[in-house]
Amino acid sequence: MKNLTLSIFLTFGLSIISYSQMSCDELQEYVENEDFGMTYYSYDSKAINKVSFHEISDESYNSYYYAIVTFQKNLYNSYIYQVSSMTQWNYSSGYMSSAGEAFWEYINPHRNNLGCAPDFD
Repeated sequence: MKNLTLSIFLTFGLSIISYSQMSCDELQEYVENEDFGMTYYSYDSKAINKVSFHEISDESYNSYYYAIVTFQKNLYNSYIYQVSSMTQWNYSSGYMSSAGEAFWEYINPHRNNLGCAPDFD
């Protein structure tokens, strides 16, 4: 089923099939396969292990920006966020002093865009 969904997605393109029809895991896999991205590692952070940023364009040249976050608490699970075009720049400017604070300020505000973010409450 997963391969069928991905095949349909690739056949009709991003502009026809919306991201909402893909599961969070399927979307994350697609984004990681389409764009190598830029990864920021946070070896000294108690909260964030790494964040990778990706840009995906559709046939109409619309760009979509994603951050894939791996937390220290669970290194085997990562979460995808759809972010703004400036999020990578903002995060990269602050993550060295505090990856956790940079996450809360620049990535977490986008938590509701896809519904794939963890619930911290």
